[in-house]
Amino acid sequence: MNNAIASQVCSSPTTVIALHCSGSGATQWRKLGEALGSHHAFVAPEHYGCDSTGPWSGERAFTLADEAARTIGIIDAACGKVHLVGHSYGGGVALRAAVERPERIASLTLYEPSAFHLLKAMGTYGVEALSEIVAISKRTTDGVSCGDYRGAAASFVDYWSGRGAWEALRPSVQAALTRWAPKAPLDFRALLDERTPASAYTSLRVPALIMRGEHAPVPTRAIAERLPMLLPAARLAIVEGAGHMGPLTHADQVNATIARHIAESEAAH
Repeated sequence: MNNAIASQVCSSPTTVIALHCSGSGATQWRKLGEALGSHHAFVAPEHYGCDSTGPWSGERAFTLADEAARTIGIIDAACGKVHLVGHSYGGGVALRAAVERPERIASLTLYEPSAFHLLKAMGTYGVEALSEIVAISKRTTDGVSCGDYRGAAASFVDYWSGRGAWEALRPSVQAALTRWAPKAPLDFRALLDERTPASAYTSLRVPALIMRGEHAPVPTRAIAERLPMLLPAARLAIVEGAGHMGPLTHADQVNATIARHIAESEAAH
């Protein structure tokens, strides 16, 4: 964590940490920072694989704990409790960080967190959802392993955003996602191999808002509906008309809901 972030999180009574989805970056949450205003220190760290962060070192098998370490550092540097926000992969990272520092979390807001390890204990529905995720993970990984980064990125985008989504992207965005593509297999593997038991989430006795799009894919729909049963103070909100990429396609609605949840959490204490 750089000195600028450390100074920022210590200069405000409350800090909001917002974690982006795979293939995205800090700019995903720019409008959320604007919606929250100057009452909070707002930090949107970027994951490994982003241009600002660089690739994973490769010194050992990558895990969700490795990704969460940067977020935990920000939590530890904050002067008070923090509000954690996460979308998709960022939601999985946020959950891992929260379990590591439950006493430092003021609230959680997770939009379709990709905590795929939970699917393994969800019966037949979970098995079917897990099979779907394993299939897209394999397709993406196969593309990367044979050097077809562009094809891997296209498969990834079309799965999460719908057929034709890749072709609709600007060439500059396609190029950025193609550069990022080698990180995708690491994200999938870290999420699938995460060993935090479902019972661990009962320690997160903080106001938690779980969001999903009306048209959520089966795997993240299942996870979003399961988490409120595990988190002691959680509720589920469905964003009408949205899919998995709701924080981008329905940014105003999603950000307003997040800001309201944070405000209500602070008012209650």
